[in-house]
Amino acid sequence: MSSGRLSHLLKGVLVLLPAAVIVAGTRSKLWEVPTGPFASSSNQTESLQWEHCQYRHLQDRVRITADIPPRLDGTWVSTRCEVRPGPEFLTRSYTFHSHRHFQALQHYYTESSCEDPAYSLTIRGKIRLLQASWITRGATEAEHHLSSVGIVLHSVAAKQRLASRLPPACVSLSISEAVPGKPYELYSSRAGRACLAAMGFSVAEMGLLRVETQRRSHGGEVRELFLGDIHTDWAQRTQHQPTGYQQPLQNAMHHIHPCPVCALVYRSSEQRPPVLPRAPAVPLSLAGHWVSQRCETRPNVLFLTRDFTFDPSQHVWEGVYRHYVDSACSQPTFTLSALGHYAQGNPSSKLSGATEFVFKVTQVKVTAMDESTAKLLNGTRPGKCGRARDWRVGVEQDLTPTNGCPMLGIKLPHKEYELFKMELDHRKHLLLFTGERPTDGSSPDRPLRRPTSFQAPMVLCSEGETRPSFSTFSGKQVQLAGGTAGLEKLALLVFGSALCGWLGVY
Repeated sequence: MSSGRLSHLLKGVLVLLPAAVIVAGTRSKLWEVPTGPFASSSNQTESLQWEHCQYRHLQDRVRITADIPPRLDGTWVSTRCEVRPGPEFLTRSYTFHSHRHFQALQHYYTESSCEDPAYSLTIRGKIRLLQASWITRGATEAEHHLSSVGIVLHSVAAKQRLASRLPPACVSLSISEAVPGKPYELYSSRAGRACLAAMGFSVAEMGLLRVETQRRSHGGEVRELFLGDIHTDWAQRTQHQPTGYQQPLQNAMHHIHPCPVCALVYRSSEQRPPVLPRAPAVPLSLAGHWVSQRCETRPNVLFLTRDFTFDPSQHVWEGVYRHYVDSACSQPTFTLSALGHYAQGNPSSKLSGATEFVFKVTQVKVTAMDESTAKLLNGTRPGKCGRARDWRVGVEQDLTPTNGCPMLGIKLPHKEYELFKMELDHRKHLLLFTGERPTDGSSPDRPLRRPTSFQAPMVLCSEGETRPSFSTFSGKQVQLAGGTAGLEKLALLVFGSALCGWLGVY
């Protein structure tokens, strides 16, 4: 087992250990959630209601339920052109049948607007739900078995580009014989998977699932399918065991209206890939206050909401990250506030419509939100993590005077290379996409590590002259501590991972 995977498991075990001790002697049902006292098979929460946010998009009352086990029957489709690390651009349409069979369509494109199809994959197999996840609260683990994978190339140019990425054996056996527009079998249960691995193909995303149903106050229902995250390192993606999620697919019969992309993807086939309409260009304007649209899940057992304020006149930003122990973001553990400066760079050469940024952090404050977190922080050495033995629930501590907090993974100074993009949602509201955090917990502290994909978008809460609240600047930049200092610190690795990236909080 790799050290990265071991650390993932250790973090999950440490977070879940208290609950595991409680239920170990009583857990008798397969679907009894191991990490929370749920009274029924549904996990329910109210939508996030920000006291300081008057933007009508966030005022809608939405009741969210998550059934365990999830109900997968039906067809689930992309709502926009999706960007995966690499970058890769695709749309997805997954159909699950009651007898456990599934058929997945993945359409790949040459650019980030999904207007120029390159090739489509047809994936067939079976899926079997296992048990509620002990690592990612609110998720269900599953296993899948592939029966076949087919490919349809949509142009000669796409054939040449794909062939250039594959070993000679794969090209001679498959791609070289494929004619654009005609299906070709890449894999069957009788053959090997060598060519699939060379393509970076994996459906390990089906190893972790969550289905949420949103019931809105004005009527209507939206159902979303969350599948496991894709590793940001291409070399690791085929072996990756997900602990977070991708952006959700929406049920074709129960989706947000209007959704023209949903209809196009739903009607598509491997020979007729959807060609998405060109979205209007949205000039990048960070001014204002941006917030998460939902409780967000990150790899390594992290649940959080983000709250950013940008002041372009001073090139100053403030981020507030509220961390929780549960997938409903109802049980807070700690809150982190970071402030610093940023500089806007050039348009991205890899992602059309995206812009490069460099961010610096100059001040960090942390608030323990429960007794266990405060107790752990009180165990730090004097002068290393705020005021020694003075951590109390609900009381904010400034970590800047102690140059951060090694136990939390914070060391001053730090710089990150970021990627931003803006779009409009179905209501023509502004969305802000920030770079996806590296799956291995590292920081994009060099230009070559700049993200090539995005995490969940944030919504504009309010515009205006709102400025970050910290009135002084230390002039120091924040940098993350490299590595851990011993097994005694493993109990706080979940916090350290959370602080490995400021804008994304991986």
